[in-house]
Amino acid sequence: MDQPPSNIRRSLLPLSWLYGWGVNLRNKLYDAHILKQKKYDIPVICVGNLTVGGTGKTPHIEYLVKLLSSRYKVCVLSRGYKRKSRGFVEVEPDSDVEDVGDEPLQIKQKFPDALVVVDKNRSKAIEKIIKMQEDKKPDVILMDDGYQHRSVIPSLSILLVDSNRPIFEDKLLPAGNLREPLSAKARASIVLVTKCDPQMRPIDFRIYANGLDLFPYQSLYFTSFDYGDLKPVFPEFQSEEIMLNDLRKKHVVLVTGIASPKPLIDKLERKTYNLYPILFDDHHQFTIKDIETINKRLKNIDDDDIVIVTTEKDAVRFKTLKTLDDYIKSILYYIPVEVKFIKKSERESFNKKIYHHVRSYQANKQLSKK
Repeated sequence: MDQPPSNIRRSLLPLSWLYGWGVNLRNKLYDAHILKQKKYDIPVICVGNLTVGGTGKTPHIEYLVKLLSSRYKVCVLSRGYKRKSRGFVEVEPDSDVEDVGDEPLQIKQKFPDALVVVDKNRSKAIEKIIKMQEDKKPDVILMDDGYQHRSVIPSLSILLVDSNRPIFEDKLLPAGNLREPLSAKARASIVLVTKCDPQMRPIDFRIYANGLDLFPYQSLYFTSFDYGDLKPVFPEFQSEEIMLNDLRKKHVVLVTGIASPKPLIDKLERKTYNLYPILFDDHHQFTIKDIETINKRLKNIDDDDIVIVTTEKDAVRFKTLKTLDDYIKSILYYIPVEVKFIKKSERESFNKKIYHHVRSYQANKQLSKK
């Protein structure tokens, strides 16, 4: 596993020290119970990170939804980043992406039986969720990107760390990418190193174990992304899937608006000789100008065997565009992604921990009622 040094902006280090002072003060006020915190009578599993940018939260949330849905009623609570609506909104499969955000809508469309809610104020949202009618009220809440929301005391915290951006080599904002000091990792019960090379060497495991320097009560696991065959974004224009191994001689235009496209680029570079990335910022809202850029790139390719590839999250936004022509719709595909644990034994251990946590929490709740 390559471990490039973090992009430290050294001229901004004085601002990082000031930022760190503010973050440390805030955390100490919460730790001293001066700032209000609340714990709830429902399992609240927080999935978050210490850095800005993508660590793979949505695929890991989806892993947990899939894992727990066979036994429990699951709710995903998200901020709904860049949505235009405000307050508490329940996501439906046909919700407008601008009202609920791309990731919550993606999760709801993938898991229609799960309750998906967006609200910037997590504590107020949980209060509303636990007051829902019994047939709708969930058994467990998955709090997406909630690691810095200290007003909620989660029953379990899962911290995600991008293997390509080691947090133990990083600095606080704005010189680096850390939202909190490295010491904040102590709040996590489980740490997942994400986006790992499936062929990790033993020395790579040791580098991360030593660098993270976790406490005995913390469990460490390593996951990677498993990319599936391409699925059409508009099945009415093209119903057939494309096998990843069939991309070899195709010209692949990759269009993404995600925080960390490198793992996907690396994957596609191993599948095709002709890759043309068009990269936008995370949660990018595609415009008419962007579509013109895509069309211009398509016209510059001297071949008819072309496919446009995007991510599941971007596909949610593409579906709402009214400016896409039929040609783009006919060659536009998304690539599904799933979380895979590097070791089978780690997957089994992680699953057992999650099941045990929810089960024991509910058992304690029943005892308290007697």
